Amino acid sequence: MTTRQHRSASAYAATHPSRRQWLAKALPWLGAGVALALAPQLSRAATATATPVEVWKDPNCGCCHDWIAHMEANGFSVTIHDTGNNAVRARLGLPQKLGSCHTALVGGYLVEGHVPASDVRALLQQKPKALGLTVPGMPVGSPGMDGAVYGDRRDPYDVLLVAHDGSTRIFKSYRKKAST
Repeated sequence: MTTRQHRSASAYAATHPSRRQWLAKALPWLGAGVALALAPQLSRAATATATPVEVWKDPNCGCCHDWIAHMEANGFSVTIHDTGNNAVRARLGLPQKLGSCHTALVGGYLVEGHVPASDVRALLQQKPKALGLTVPGMPVGSPGMDGAVYGDRRDPYDVLLVAHDGSTRIFKSYRKKAST
């Protein structure tokens, strides 16, 4: 190789890096770009907190435990009071006929019984002027009353919106029965 060719090769190498050199310089920038692109999603995930719920129930009630597991699986953080729910239900003004086995408070609303988490989310988004939601009784097929012990049984039920005066209207109906 002549001196002239050697200088040309050196000049070429200085202005045209090898693939390895190019990758060594480009990969950190590529990684930074990916991190920058993902930053909004990562920050939302890091700052997203579970919605707090306070629940009063009987310490021996299994279906209440299952409803709490349903709520936690759907993004709620639950504080449990194993003291029964009659006193808190009365204090909050829910008529006895609308009662169930557990009472919860979430976002300033009362949630009585086996209300699906999706309906609690809808309540919190809609923010109606109301006492809260109830599923009176313990209908089979509602969250917490839908375990293996019940098989595929699904009884129809209504989620009721309870006004401050104790009156109700249907918030959502669950009418489809499962085949048996």
